[in-house]
Amino acid sequence: MLILYYSERKSLFDIFFENRSSLILKYENGDISKKEFLENNYLFVKSMRLNPFLKVDSFEKGMYNYQYYNVLAKYYKMLSKEIKGNKKQIKSYVTYLNKANNYYHLKDNTILEILKLINFNGAIAYFIQCESKSLSDKLYEIVLLDYKEAIFHSKATWLLEILMAEGIFDVQKRKSIIDEYINEKY
Repeated sequence: MLILYYSERKSLFDIFFENRSSLILKYENGDISKKEFLENNYLFVKSMRLNPFLKVDSFEKGMYNYQYYNVLAKYYKMLSKEIKGNKKQIKSYVTYLNKANNYYHLKDNTILEILKLINFNGAIAYFIQCESKSLSDKLYEIVLLDYKEAIFHSKATWLLEILMAEGIFDVQKRKSIIDEYINEKY
C-alpha cells in the first residue's frame, strides 16, 4: 500500500484526488498542456500500481474508477492518433484504438454505477458545444452538483437513454463547464 508522509498519513484516495486537483490547477493556469495533463495523469495512475475497484460501493471508489478508466482511454486514444495513417504501425494503431474504446466503455459503466449510488439526485446532463465536428451532438456532460470536480463526459447512446429515462437530461445544448479542456486538441 502506497502511503506518503507529510505531517500525517494520507489515504490512497487523498493522494489520488490531491494529485488530480493539482494537475487540474496546473492545466487551468496554463502550466501544462492538455497532452502533458493526459501524460501526467497516466504516469501517476501507473505509479500507484492499483487496479480499479471490482465493486463500486462508495462515491470515492466510483470517482477513482472513472478517472482510472478515463485516463487510460485518453492515453491510448492519444497514442493511436499519433500513429494514425502510418501503414507500418497499423497493428499498433488498432491495438491502441481497441484499448481506448474498451476503457471508454468501462468508464461509461462506472458513470452509471456512480449515478445509481446517488440515485441520480443532484445530477444534470446535456449535450455540449464542441468545436470538433465528430463530437458535435454526440458528446454530453454529466455534472454532479453536490460534489467537487464531478464532471463526466460520454458519447454512449445507451447511457444517454438512461439519463433521459431518469429525467436528468436537458435537451438544450450548453457550453461545457470545462470548455477550454474539451475543445483543446492534443
